Amino acid sequence: MTDRTPFAARRAAFQALHRDGFFVLPNPWDAGGAVRLQKLGFKALASTSAGMAWSWGRADGEVAIDEVLDHLRLLVAATDLPVNADFEAGFANDAEGVAANVARAVETGVAGLSIEDRVGKDLYDLDTAVQRLAAARAAIDASGQDVMLVGRTEGFLIGRDDLAPTIERLVAYSEAGADCLYAPGVTRYDDVAAIVAAVAPKPVNVLLWGPDMKIADLPGLGVRRASTGAALAAAAWAGFEAAARDLIL
Repeated sequence: MTDRTPFAARRAAFQALHRDGFFVLPNPWDAGGAVRLQKLGFKALASTSAGMAWSWGRADGEVAIDEVLDHLRLLVAATDLPVNADFEAGFANDAEGVAANVARAVETGVAGLSIEDRVGKDLYDLDTAVQRLAAARAAIDASGQDVMLVGRTEGFLIGRDDLAPTIERLVAYSEAGADCLYAPGVTRYDDVAAIVAAVAPKPVNVLLWGPDMKIADLPGLGVRRASTGAALAAAAWAGFEAAARDLIL
């Protein structure tokens, strides 16, 4: 790593990005994409579990933790930018397992990581979800590394688009030690503004989702960062397939 920015400096830069203003956090799924995004001028990157899985011919959620950790090392080694890990649900159901896996993720050099509250097609009950997030917080604190913890609730992605329980979970995750809050799938601007107000002054991440959401509108809602999730990977694969179909007689 002698030719790369030290992990501590990247983590400090990542923390600073969240203090004020707004930035876009694109999600590459390989080293080449990370390098290209750095050259385009982005200030930080995030992994994408779906994009990574698709590149290996698998569905999202079919990649084991050891493979994910190797993938995070690859991304971190490819760029000087801070990398936020899409760490899914921590690859464990119990809080102790989440803590152990988060400790391993910190060792890859990531500047942040998210923990989801989804198990299969449902959500963990709130108490369990809070315990899991608190365990992740404790693991990061025990490491002595300044890694940001993102508390993420998946309700909107599984059809639970009632804002009140989503906000309840995000507030609880904030109180359990999350540094940044995230509810992917929330697209209505009034809902986004309500989330920002509920967890203030902690920063909120928004997933760029659907044709009506515009990047230029998000800073005015108080959003600190926006990520692309699997959208770049989906666009790349769509282009790949369209080009390939033109080769079929």
